[in-house]
Amino acid sequence: MPRTMSVSDSIVVLAEPSLVYDHLSDPTEMGRWSPENRGATVLGQRRGAYVGMVFEGRNKRGALRWTTRCTVTAADPGERFAFRVHAIGAKRPRLPGAIATWEYRFEAVDGGTRVTEIWTDDRRAWPDFVANAFDRAATRGHTFAEFQRRNISTTLQRLKAALETSSADEAPQV
Repeated sequence: MPRTMSVSDSIVVLAEPSLVYDHLSDPTEMGRWSPENRGATVLGQRRGAYVGMVFEGRNKRGALRWTTRCTVTAADPGERFAFRVHAIGAKRPRLPGAIATWEYRFEAVDGGTRVTEIWTDDRRAWPDFVANAFDRAATRGHTFAEFQRRNISTTLQRLKAALETSSADEAPQV
């Protein structure tokens, strides 16, 4: 069965695109929303997101824990943020290879921002049957596309709840 190489979902967050971008483009905050990511450490200079910024993400799925090395490939404030995952390992990301690309797009809509999260499988060199077998073992029976579709939905819902709650807390009292 051929793999689905990319999945995405969108949600409207009642906040300005620049605010949503500021939060999603900070990899150290991703653990607040993602069902797998537990945060990240930015390597080198830290001055907001920029193309070429490298970070290591800490992840957990059930009893499994791993670290990834990622490089930012797009950092357009209020419009687009993307990074590619290109190394993985248990405690340190020692195994290099094309793994995945994550992208976030921000579109101003009436009263807020449509946030679209996109996951793309970069394991192009893997035969489909090998990738499908690996995916089902790593996700307890699902393809990565199915698994990531659920993760994206959860991430976007948590992001919306967190940003809308913090925006309401900061609103002036009348």
